[in-house]
Amino acid sequence: MPGISVRSIVWSVGLSLIVLGVIGYFTFEPDSFRQMLDFDPGLLAAAVLTVVLRIFFGTWRLQYVSHGRLTWLGALRGQLAWDFLSNVTPSTIGGGPIAAGYIARDQQLPLGEATSIMLFSMLMDQIWFALSIPAILILGLHLEIIPDSLGTVGSWSFTLYFLSFMVWVLVFGYATLVRPRLLEKMVDRVCRVRGLRRFRERALGVMDQLQHRAHILRTQQPAFYVKGFLLTLAAWLNRYLLVVFIVWSVYPGLDKLLVFLRTVAVTLGSVVLPTPGGAGGLEGLYALLLGPLMPEALVAPTLLAWRLLGYYIFIALGAYLSVHQVRKTMQRKRHERALALLDEDAQHHGEIVVRAPEPERTDA
Repeated sequence: MPGISVRSIVWSVGLSLIVLGVIGYFTFEPDSFRQMLDFDPGLLAAAVLTVVLRIFFGTWRLQYVSHGRLTWLGALRGQLAWDFLSNVTPSTIGGGPIAAGYIARDQQLPLGEATSIMLFSMLMDQIWFALSIPAILILGLHLEIIPDSLGTVGSWSFTLYFLSFMVWVLVFGYATLVRPRLLEKMVDRVCRVRGLRRFRERALGVMDQLQHRAHILRTQQPAFYVKGFLLTLAAWLNRYLLVVFIVWSVYPGLDKLLVFLRTVAVTLGSVVLPTPGGAGGLEGLYALLLGPLMPEALVAPTLLAWRLLGYYIFIALGAYLSVHQVRKTMQRKRHERALALLDEDAQHHGEIVVRAPEPERTDA
């Protein structure tokens, strides 16, 4: 996978496991856990289904936003790459920009076009966050979404963060759809930094393509944005329901609505975490916000199940995608070498060779 090292993956997974181990050390009680081990297999199956649906709706969105430029399997690989890269890059950066490079290479698209597809998908996510924040703040007046144990300082810190995040979403949306030249100016300024100047020409070329794509997006009918947002909504609801079904499967007395709302708060809070995929911080937020809603002995086991289905599995899928891309690159290079040898042989014998067209792109 471009731009990702084994070291970053090991660091991300290792940090997550370390924090999970610490939480387990202080909360796990084998005797109490064994008494609660009579889980509901139907609810656990529903938890697995939410992961499948999350991938399905994310794939559908990428394929839809691309206006068919991405095949279904290509969009699926793009979504899995995005999930993987988001788990091994800092949450403040996200995996979207790198995933655009993967999609461009995998589907042989211009990088600017792949970037604009990812930016629009990211914009839909940001809009969903912006709508979630006021809902959380309003419902928080009636429900204990932020635990009282955090105190006044903790509650106000979350509130200030949520409001600041809303401002950022508005700026991001404006720059993406209305004034893409703002993004070009930001990229130009960044690329003037020593060490990045060699990327300036290429980056500005990508921004030119992005401006063209932004113009196309502005001409879309409202129905285009509505469907894109509904697909985004479906994907995020399944992310939140994963936690609900996991905990519910082992704790029937769960306050399902409160767990759902606190999961939204955990997700929003993880966006600014500086660690890869929020590793370590997400585990801490889970114990802090969701832990009080279940018996203490279940905190570590449910946290492990959540990270297995929502995090570690995507690391494994990302490894598969890396192998798949390496195989495609090697096949392409062998094809190019064969064509070069054919040209060389033709020149040596003075022959004119009519070359068969290259095989069409497939998703195999």
